[in-house]
Amino acid sequence: VLGADAEGNEITVQNGRFGPYLKKGSDSRSIGSEEEIFTITLEAALEIYSQPKQRGARAAVPPLAEFGDDPVSGKKIVVKEGRFGPYITDGVTNITVPRGTDVEELTHEAAVGLLADKRERGPVKRTAKAPAKRKVAAKK
Repeated sequence: VLGADAEGNEITVQNGRFGPYLKKGSDSRSIGSEEEIFTITLEAALEIYSQPKQRGARAAVPPLAEFGDDPVSGKKIVVKEGRFGPYITDGVTNITVPRGTDVEELTHEAAVGLLADKRERGPVKRTAKAPAKRKVAAKK
């Protein structure tokens, strides 16, 4: 037990299945090494709890650009960095930024036009693969 925070919640240091961690009520946070179990202070633990909880491998990234509201959906148009490169979205419709187009050169009108074209085309229709034919063994 390290101590208690300002609300009186007890903070403990424990070593678990996935390594050492701090526990305060139902909130737990990982700490660096097993050595820290014996050396961490209450002030350091409170500092860890003052930061927002990190989930997953990637933290939220701010948008690359913002273009105001979309005239069709009324939602804010933003350019975000995605797995396959930058894309334009209004929260409903997504369209990849065309190759050769620089994100800094995009205008509000171009973004609205690209989103309108995407809405007109509709969702991508994927073709279903035919199941593989099974070979039947010849009878002897």
